[in-house]
Amino acid sequence: MIARAMRSGPHVVLAIHGGAGTISRADMKPRREMQYRRGLERALQAGYKVLAAGGASLDAVMAAVIVLEDDPLFNAGRGAVFNAAGTHELDAAIMDGATRRAGAVAGIRRAKNPICVARAVMEKTEHVLLAGTGADRFARAQKFLLVPPEYFSTRSRLTALKRVRQRILDRALRAPSGAEKHGTVGAVALDRNGNLAAATSTGGYTNKMSGRVGDSPIIGAGTYADNESCAVSATGQGEVFMRAVLAYDVSARMRYLHEPVEVAACRALARVAALDGTGGLIALDRRGRVAMPCNTEGMYRGSVQSDGALTIELFR
Repeated sequence: MIARAMRSGPHVVLAIHGGAGTISRADMKPRREMQYRRGLERALQAGYKVLAAGGASLDAVMAAVIVLEDDPLFNAGRGAVFNAAGTHELDAAIMDGATRRAGAVAGIRRAKNPICVARAVMEKTEHVLLAGTGADRFARAQKFLLVPPEYFSTRSRLTALKRVRQRILDRALRAPSGAEKHGTVGAVALDRNGNLAAATSTGGYTNKMSGRVGDSPIIGAGTYADNESCAVSATGQGEVFMRAVLAYDVSARMRYLHEPVEVAACRALARVAALDGTGGLIALDRRGRVAMPCNTEGMYRGSVQSDGALTIELFR
């Protein structure tokens, strides 16, 4: 867990994650670790640039997530995993803590940056969540950059799909492991006006059923923001996170039990663990305190403070 309090006065804070449960310290080669650290650093710098210039928290979380969606190392956008049909279905959500407006997309196939489409759902429609072909049509109508399906087909993700399929054949329909069910990116931010925002984007998990939707685009499960409490983005076993209403649980604990963000985040994650769920989350309160608990071996995560100092960690 990470929990830091910012100094008093106007300040900005950004925290990001790039997935939990996918890391083995023993298997992480130095060169690969450096690549992940650089990817997280680029995302932090993109979001911090917005905040440092006086920009809104919504713009900051979107800028950070776009960088992670464009990086094939992370399971979102370019680096999305394959589903059981051998295709890609992407989910994303964004939420404004000042108004509690939110937008999300599920199961979209062609948008280069799903988080941008999610924000357009929030700002251009009366809806919160668009899914499947309807979401794809909306992305096209809004003139977002669409890419061919091959854009998302990276060699490492194809190898992972083949590996999972072989394990199923070898082990009599063995269910995917916890590590195979993880992989998401997200960001939370506090801007100079005291407004919070959260954003999350994912490709789901390798060999998921076609049509499966996880927690990331479900407001209150994988994504939530409220200026009265906190902003949250989660990563882990989506089915369990939805059952635990994880992101909202953190907020509710802060509002009704008056728990500090680090306590609320850890106790909300403990409820997930009680359901045999694994993963992690990032949470940021209106005072600029950050919590990043996980119950896996590691979680790609980082934060940046008002002075521009970056903190990046991979393991618990």
